[in-house]
Amino acid sequence: MSNTLTVDTARLPLLLSELRLPTVARLWPDFAERADREGWPAARLLAALAELEVAERVQRRIQRHLQEARLPPGKTLDSFEFAAVPTLSRAQIVALAAGDSWLEKGTNILAFGPPGSGKTHIAAALGHALVDNGFRVLFTRTTDLVQRLQAARQDLSLASAIDKLDKYDLLILDDLSYVHKSQAETSVLFELISTRYERRSLMITANQPFGAWDQIFPDKAMTVAAIDRLVHHAVILEMNVESYRRRTALTRAVVTSDTAVSPDAVAPATSSPTPE
Repeated sequence: MSNTLTVDTARLPLLLSELRLPTVARLWPDFAERADREGWPAARLLAALAELEVAERVQRRIQRHLQEARLPPGKTLDSFEFAAVPTLSRAQIVALAAGDSWLEKGTNILAFGPPGSGKTHIAAALGHALVDNGFRVLFTRTTDLVQRLQAARQDLSLASAIDKLDKYDLLILDDLSYVHKSQAETSVLFELISTRYERRSLMITANQPFGAWDQIFPDKAMTVAAIDRLVHHAVILEMNVESYRRRTALTRAVVTSDTAVSPDAVAPATSSPTPE
């Protein structure tokens, strides 16, 4: 058997396409020319191309995960005003954004505060950071997800629908308090909470404290059981501050009033007397 290897370099683009190496396919001519010019060993050329392929593959995966996460645009940690929410620790949020151990343990994050206090922003910001760090996230209004799960229950596919959500390391349920107090809605929500308990993490934002959750779940037993599962392994974020939207509107109003000029304050123009 001959040890001679016949290589047709003209087929290289096709071979790289078959191997699904688009970055190498795009960059290899320039890198090969540089390697020939600078006398690189073959291993250095191969390593350089492989590193670039892996780096771009990671970026493509992050972009796919950002699209599927459905995160609100523009709500990142860089744009969050930590000074406006003194009860929130920047160091704690940055640590949570790294993911790792708390996601592996199925720890939950529960954010409480009045409307406009930044709960949705911090939830979305954590989602963005986690996706950048290689985790999969889904952001959804709680009412929207509940409706989807209700439809799945009617189709006798609720278990399958909940299982499909297992691919997400973190499921962000925004505005839990707007779920209607009904057996149909809250029973599917309770089933989701129970299924992910100690396995997959949830982040929930809510306007109402635990004491008012009997307005969400239809009976006391289900309320207690849901809270018990959520808080067993949980980080609780208290964000009881003035509404950011209200504060911004008031600031804008003050600026507008300060810059406005009253017509009465403007002296009428006087014309110079005409020489006779």
